[in-house]
Amino acid sequence: MAKYLIIASYTADGMKGVIDKGGTARREAVEKLVADLGGTCESFYFAFGEDDAYVTVDVPDNTAAAAIGMTVGASGLVRVRTVVLMTPEEIDKAAKTQVAYRPPGS
Repeated sequence: MAKYLIIASYTADGMKGVIDKGGTARREAVEKLVADLGGTCESFYFAFGEDDAYVTVDVPDNTAAAAIGMTVGASGLVRVRTVVLMTPEEIDKAAKTQVAYRPPGS
């Protein structure tokens, strides 16, 4: 499973839906969506500021993560950003990977 951070910002109409049905209903809807894709919702937090919700999920792959972002974004009620999360062990492995690279202009 791959881990992602989903950052959501509700439109005015989207926030009206949250007010009407409540935060737990929104979390349950997201948990079901993620489970239907074979994943789990690790956390769901509402926030103050520019972003309204932070959700961490474990889903099988980038395709599932993209499907979440596309489906939620297509509703027109939420703007979504998805961030791929990596473990320290994955960074260790990346740091040891040899890469041939030629900088621009060289």
